[in-house]
This record gives sequence, C-alpha cells and structure tokens, in this order.
Amino acid sequence: MIWKLANPQLRDLAVYEPGKPIEETARALDVHPDAIVKLASNESPLGPSPKAIEAMHAGLENAHLYPDGGSFYLRQALATRLGFAPENIILGNGSNEVIEFLGHAFLHRGDDVITPEYAFIAYKLIATLFGACTIEARSRDYQQDLEAVLNAITPKTRLIFIANPNNPTGALISQDKIDKFMSRLPESIVVVFDEAYFEFLDNAPDTLQYVREGRNIVVLRTFSKIHGLAGLRIGYGVARSDLIAVLEKTRQPFNVSSLAHAGALAALEDEAHQHETKRVVDEGRPYLQEQFAAMKLRFVPGAANFIMVHVNDGSAVFQKLLARKIIVRPLKGYHLPEWVRISVGTMEQNKQCVAALKEIFPKHRQV
Repeated sequence: MIWKLANPQLRDLAVYEPGKPIEETARALDVHPDAIVKLASNESPLGPSPKAIEAMHAGLENAHLYPDGGSFYLRQALATRLGFAPENIILGNGSNEVIEFLGHAFLHRGDDVITPEYAFIAYKLIATLFGACTIEARSRDYQQDLEAVLNAITPKTRLIFIANPNNPTGALISQDKIDKFMSRLPESIVVVFDEAYFEFLDNAPDTLQYVREGRNIVVLRTFSKIHGLAGLRIGYGVARSDLIAVLEKTRQPFNVSSLAHAGALAALEDEAHQHETKRVVDEGRPYLQEQFAAMKLRFVPGAANFIMVHVNDGSAVFQKLLARKIIVRPLKGYHLPEWVRISVGTMEQNKQCVAALKEIFPKHRQV
C-alpha cells in the first residue's frame, strides 16, 4: 500500500477545491461558455489590461528561451513603486508559492501556525504539508480578532498568517488594531500579512512600515486580482533583505514564466486599467450589498471584490444558481455551510446574480 511509503501527514490533508470552472459548467448545461457568469473566484470583472495582453503576445516569440530567473525588471519596477530595493522582493508562481517558501524556510514537524478563524484555507494546507499544527484563533462576528491571535501564541509558534482583507469573509482590520498587535508580537515569530486585495482599498493599512523597521514580517501581494492575471499565477512577497535571502534558498529556478513576467510588468504600468477595475468594483459592491439587504439576506460588509452572504444552505443555493448559469462559491470547506461567497462582477453580471437569487428566495422579493 502506497501510504506505507508516503508522508503520513498527507493522508488526511484536504485538497484545495477551486471555484467551479466555466468550461465544466458550460459542458454540463450544454450551453456556450459565454452564457456562464462566474462570480466564484474573486477574479477581475474586466480581465487583464490590453497592454498586458499585447506584452504577452509579444513574449510568445521567445517562448523557447528560459525566463529571467532573477526577475530583474519586474522586481525593479515593484521596488520603485513600493520604495524598496529589489532585494526586498521575491516573486512566486502566485503568492501561494511564497506561502510555500515560508513553510520550507521556517516550519518543522510539530511547530504551530496561527491563523484567525475562517482564514484562507491555503495556510492550513501548507502547515499540514510540513507537519505543523494550525491553531485557529476565534473570530467575533466574522471579523479577525488579533487579540485572540496573540492569546493563541505558544512556545512552538513559528508563523502567523493574517489576510487583510480576509478571504472568505471580506473583513478588514484597521491600522490601529494592526499597530497594537505588532507592538505585542514576539520577535521570534514571523507574521505574514496577505494583502491580495490591497489595491481595492481606499485607505489601506500600512504594513510595509514594519518591513522598513526591520521586523520579522512578510507582506504578500498578487497580480491575480485587480490586475486580472490569475491565469498567469504570479505574486510576490516583500520583507527585509535577509529574510528574502532565506526564502530565495527555497525557490526553484525559473519559477515564474516569461509570459507572467511580461504581463505583470505591463499590467503594473497600466494604472488607468487598475483605476477602471476598482471603479467597477466600487460601483458593484454597494449595489450587491443594498440588494442583499433589501432581500433580507444577511451578509458581512466587504472591503474587497467579493461579499460573503448567508443563504441558509450554501451548497443548495450554489446548485440552484448553477442551474441558472451562475457560479458562486459555497463555503462548507471553511466550516461556513450556510454561506456563499459572491464576487463582484460587471454590473450586468451583478444584476443577473441578484435576479437569480430573487427567484430562489421569492419570499424575500420586494413588492
């Protein structure tokens, strides 16, 4: 039996289940993929910048060559934008890969990893992969409780992961709470602020100040969300240079493709496209929240490009919406079986989703 040879912690390790693909749904419903509205994976409602698409097309001509293993131009562009040196930045095949770097660098079997309750499931998966135990600090009203995180620290704690805004709840932690948390955090622990949705915020907390102060902190960001490059899998971490040097020891050569480099660099420079994407989300998010409130569907006010909504039976509502060609994300895997997560789409997509929900919950429909 193969499990006698395999690492034992893998036996009970859950496999990450992504949002249902458009193509699979279209085949099952026997419709064209363009008829499917996917609001499941917090993807950009507008897609990539046209400049990024043009850069990727141009990059295909050199697809026979290995990519720049040191990511010189993209790290330089990010460093300039953020006010750091390139040595403060590491690129990953998605920011998820940087999370894996952290596991390789800092986790041993029997160590503890702390996350708030209802945190992005990848943190627990990575911890389990390295034989570490995940402690989930209880949340209050689906808001991350940093006091509970501090109280959960043990002598074995090596890493703390905090997504801000949080996925899947959408809750945002204020600067004041972060500052108080950091003032009490032991120096022996590396804290990771996962800021995948940073660009959607109007008054974003400043966690990079703690990198400048030389603290044991890693800030994660990604090109998957506002930049619309989720299919390229490219993200990055920012930390003090010696911490990045440790993570670089765990990185495989050529982990980021040439097309990802080209697309990300062009996307970073196209600020007009970023602003338009944020405008669409800023318009759609309050619309959805107003509609949910009118339908008397409880929701957690979101700060990113998605909203977590209470629908009594998340799996059942997922299936009913699927039959109406709309994909959302049921949250049973996050121990939230009564909830779904709905991404903000274009206004047309948002209205389609609301209309479908009103068919599913007719008693909530306004007269």
